Amino acid sequence: MATDIRAELHNCGVSAQKVRLVVNLVRGKPAVQAMNTLQFTPKVAAHHVRKLLASAVANAEENFGVSRDDLVIYQISADEAPTRKWRRFGARGRFKPLLRRASHITIVLRERE
Repeated sequence: MATDIRAELHNCGVSAQKVRLVVNLVRGKPAVQAMNTLQFTPKVAAHHVRKLLASAVANAEENFGVSRDDLVIYQISADEAPTRKWRRFGARGRFKPLLRRASHITIVLRERE
């Protein structure tokens, strides 16, 4: 029975649509290879996903005694978080809504079999 090592990031300031572009790059890869890929990905979301992956790897090493070379990204997802709604005032007394979207990112690691 393989144990799941989870790490979650709530209310990340990047929209889920933008985070999914980065998440799809590393899905199913070994954790070390995914960290290297994210380090050289020029997107803001890659920084958040890399920090979360590093946290999950540290959890695996510290709490479960698993080597980082044996870890594989089993599941990774980016879901929508609550949207903050702001107002930007426009011409003729109207206002234009600004939607500040956020996301929840979840990583599940497993030991390679």
